[in-house]
Amino acid sequence: MKWVLTLLGGICVSAATMSASAAERCSIHPAKGVSGKQLTALAQVSQAEAERTAVAKIDANEKVSVVAAELESEHGCLIWSFDLRIAGKSGVQEVHIDAGNGNVLSVEHEN
Repeated sequence: MKWVLTLLGGICVSAATMSASAAERCSIHPAKGVSGKQLTALAQVSQAEAERTAVAKIDANEKVSVVAAELESEHGCLIWSFDLRIAGKSGVQEVHIDAGNGNVLSVEHEN
């Protein structure tokens, strides 16, 4: 039984470390409970700039349309989140852009 508790403790520590390293990749870390207006004031990259970066991340030969865009605090990072639809393909590509420096943080397909 002691071994199981030790193993579980190790898993918890690893999970906390992974979250911290993911949060370190972004440039702006808003406090919890910050309002939408305050998030907007913290953003250094405009929605238009972030959208151009997100669309450019998709293959240039694809016809891309923006389905949704949102400035949000996710996992301790201030990001622009875009759902992009690619003509002729199912689902959307979700692209996260750092709202502080404009870097692409992630690209993920969602059905």
